[in-house]
Amino acid sequence: MANNSALFAQTLTDWTQGTFLAPVPLWVWAMVSALVVIYLLALPFGGIATYIERKIAADMQDRIGPNRVGPLGLFQFAADAVKMLSKEDYVPPAGDKFLFNIAPVLVVVGSCAGFVALPLGQYLVAGDVNIGVFYILAVTTLIAPGILLGSWASENKWSLLGGLRSAAQIVSYEIPVALSILPVILISGSLQVGEIVKQQGWNPDLPIAANAHFWNVVHNPFTVFAFFILFVGGLAETNRIPFDLPEAESELVSGFNTEFSGMRFGLYALGEFVDVFVMCAMLAALYLGGWQLPFLELDKFWITLPSGLIALIHVGVFLVKTLLLVFVVMWLRWTLPRLRVDQLMGLCWKGMVPLALFNVLGTAIWVWAFKGQSMIQVAMGLFSGGGSSH
Repeated sequence: MANNSALFAQTLTDWTQGTFLAPVPLWVWAMVSALVVIYLLALPFGGIATYIERKIAADMQDRIGPNRVGPLGLFQFAADAVKMLSKEDYVPPAGDKFLFNIAPVLVVVGSCAGFVALPLGQYLVAGDVNIGVFYILAVTTLIAPGILLGSWASENKWSLLGGLRSAAQIVSYEIPVALSILPVILISGSLQVGEIVKQQGWNPDLPIAANAHFWNVVHNPFTVFAFFILFVGGLAETNRIPFDLPEAESELVSGFNTEFSGMRFGLYALGEFVDVFVMCAMLAALYLGGWQLPFLELDKFWITLPSGLIALIHVGVFLVKTLLLVFVVMWLRWTLPRLRVDQLMGLCWKGMVPLALFNVLGTAIWVWAFKGQSMIQVAMGLFSGGGSSH
């Protein structure tokens, strides 16, 4: 963490040298970067993602989708936000007003707080804490009480049933999600997300067999399965199809948010999309190399470019990986049918939890047997050894 802070400070010094920004302390830059990430990336993403998802749904159903507000309907999400703000501020008379008001806020806070420890680039991370993985898992659990409290405060049987489903679903799927992160921790020996990304880098000056790590998703056979389990568990934790039972419209009217209207309803939708981004960003950082590219080290490849432009390239690479995973999440919504409750819980406890435990054990044995080497390193070592014996 100290190395990251020093590198971040040096980068800021290079950018601001000779300007009026030079004497600004580092903690101010950390606060500014956190606000920029949350207000210029996390919150706008939630609105833009609604437009993109509606367009994807329209394409898959041979429709046009939003096309009235702005060119190609690009401003539809802004119109929806204005509409939600102008809606009646309704609270169920028999409900708990305090919990009804605070529940959507918990969901948004839990989703946005996860951005603090996400390294969007080598030089753009609000707080690359040394327990970043635990931090993200901890703050995103605020979503579960936010949904449960909102359903309880609604004084509506459909909402309460949806809230209970959500609590059971999120608590259950947190186990395979956490277990699917453990193989990465075993490989890297760190809980710091930025450090995990760095260890997945590529050094073109060394032969393939000498590179410390490649992307964790192909580190060993067990991490391949762990990646897919983490993705499926993330779908369940974000209440996305085929795991959208807490708000199943065909069964529960709208589930936990049935009684919510206006901006409170909008906050629930916003928190869901931000949580989807956090989940996909975690997958990109832990398993897909974050800002790293295969067979290429960006800092050395573009060594003549200024550090600010390299930082933007890092952010661009990371966002491309994350947004591709977000597209897959949206794609699955309009492809797969909804599971039943017994199928959902059976998949978790009978399928994903045992397989996730097997992946943890298999990765531990692999790291011990091959001294932390990846499949590529082991294969290249066998190949070079066989070639030298003839």
